[in-house]
Amino acid sequence: MTVENQTHTLPPTAAAAPRTPKSTNPPAPSKVRGNGQPTGKPSIFDKVRNFTAANETRATGLYPYFRTISSAQDTEVVMNGRRILMLGSNSYLGLTNHPQIKEATIAAVEKYGSGCAGSRFLNGTLDLHLELEAEIAALVGKEAALLYSTGFQVNLGVVSVMAGKGDYILADKSNHASLVEGCRLALGNVLRFAHNDMAALEARLENLDPAAGKFIAVDGVFSMEGDIIRLPELCRLAKKYNAAVMVDDAHGMGVLGRMGAGTADHFGLTNDVHFIMSTFSKSLASLGGFIASDAATIDYLKHNSRPLVFSASMSPANAAAALAALRIMKSEPERLEQLWRNTRRMKEGLLSLGFDLGASETPILPVYVRDQMKTFLFCKHLEEAGVFVNPVVSPGVPPGHELIRVSLMATHTDSQIDRALEQMGKVARNLEIL
Repeated sequence: MTVENQTHTLPPTAAAAPRTPKSTNPPAPSKVRGNGQPTGKPSIFDKVRNFTAANETRATGLYPYFRTISSAQDTEVVMNGRRILMLGSNSYLGLTNHPQIKEATIAAVEKYGSGCAGSRFLNGTLDLHLELEAEIAALVGKEAALLYSTGFQVNLGVVSVMAGKGDYILADKSNHASLVEGCRLALGNVLRFAHNDMAALEARLENLDPAAGKFIAVDGVFSMEGDIIRLPELCRLAKKYNAAVMVDDAHGMGVLGRMGAGTADHFGLTNDVHFIMSTFSKSLASLGGFIASDAATIDYLKHNSRPLVFSASMSPANAAAALAALRIMKSEPERLEQLWRNTRRMKEGLLSLGFDLGASETPILPVYVRDQMKTFLFCKHLEEAGVFVNPVVSPGVPPGHELIRVSLMATHTDSQIDRALEQMGKVARNLEIL
């Protein structure tokens, strides 16, 4: 029996049970608070009562999440009155504090106000949105692009509407959570394949009905592992089995390709990738996201993608910031070159110290610790030594693959990178990680 059928069918015991006559006596009074609410919460809150992991970690003094920053996102930030070297930011090009972007944001607020007060579908489309969409489409080599209020919404809104009942979604097991949730919302059948394993992908594809719709959804750069999708082989398989390809380029935009155009451009496969998605919250120093494709598909999404139609549109400030960042990225290619110089310096330094970086090939450098408590200790001691990094444990990575995620920015200096290497080596030796 399918889940759909179960939701509309009574269990056999309930269906066969005789109807109980209505009682003529009033129900017994329940215990209520002064406001008339029952004293006990419904069972739906059991999961809340049983959630103890965060408090248990807080009790150790090693809780590493929701740390408060009281300055701009830059190569150094202020935390608790101290300047800390930032090695946990996704601002790959170092644009979040750029004066031109600040000026563009201020100008947009002065002209358009603080928000659009509606969805793109109705009253929330600005000429500024159309200008940004046109420049994004030109950068990634597609006919059209469509803005969403967040990158997460893009993946929810595209995967869920493009993969319908009877279609198949083929998804890499290391895809970002937003792609995972987009797959969960879709009516299509979801088939996962081993991370970056093209033989595993083909094994899935060759068993499907040739006439069925097939949608391959993958990250371009994987946000934890730091490796790049094997796009040439994936596109070859997509052609062989008549499948559409979507690349989530959140961590590829501004990192790979000419002028930072992303993974498809990096491999020269723009025409073989049907959907190019990315966010503005990383290299492009803002908030929001986009999907780029042919004009007819974008028009279809504009009228059928519920996360777009029923969400308030991207704010003027965010759109202006993204547009200014995009123009800086294209006009200053030296930023991309410096990002890769910094990446090589940090990677070579970490490897020389003896750290395991897995298969990383990008400015995302996973430092594998492979123990949850040591990962939290490593993060805490590095912060005390003046270095901010991100710990990643299950479910972000499988148990036994716990890591410290180091990410580089174009604006890091050699001295900052060398200081970070010195502290990481010292702390790791003290914790017997090295």
